[in-house]
Amino acid sequence: MIRALFILLPLAVATPVLAQSDRNPQIDYPGFRELTMKVEAQRRDRLIDFARFKAEAARPGVLILDARSADAYARGHIAGAVNLPFTDFTAESLAQAIGPDRDRPILIYCNNNFRNDRPPVMLKSRPLALNIQTFINLVGYGYGNVWELNDVIDFNDPQVGWVNTGG
Repeated sequence: MIRALFILLPLAVATPVLAQSDRNPQIDYPGFRELTMKVEAQRRDRLIDFARFKAEAARPGVLILDARSADAYARGHIAGAVNLPFTDFTAESLAQAIGPDRDRPILIYCNNNFRNDRPPVMLKSRPLALNIQTFINLVGYGYGNVWELNDVIDFNDPQVGWVNTGG
């Protein structure tokens, strides 16, 4: 009897937690986990150094996407970058920013690509770096040609082409 209780008790406790995950049909955490696992190898193969990032950025049709806040972007960004804050990602806003070609090369970077650790690029917690969420979301929305800056650079380096708009 006691043995059966120890076997059934974890199931009874887990059942309400599992049931809660199904309450909102607009949130799919298991789907997010699956997407994250699917994207992991692709992301690993799409990490590029700064020299390649700059070379790719110079090619026609390549988009540099800055997913930081509009305020951070206004205070400074890599020259040529287009801003679409991560919090504004929807199928429609991405299509408007990227265009109709889902195979368009997209280059991404975030605060954690800069060693300065001062406004407008304050470091984020490493597991929460914006590059990770941006990459996952772009692929999840159907944009598979994403390339991520993998270096840590100084935004004061003239090679970066940092634009400070004074915002």
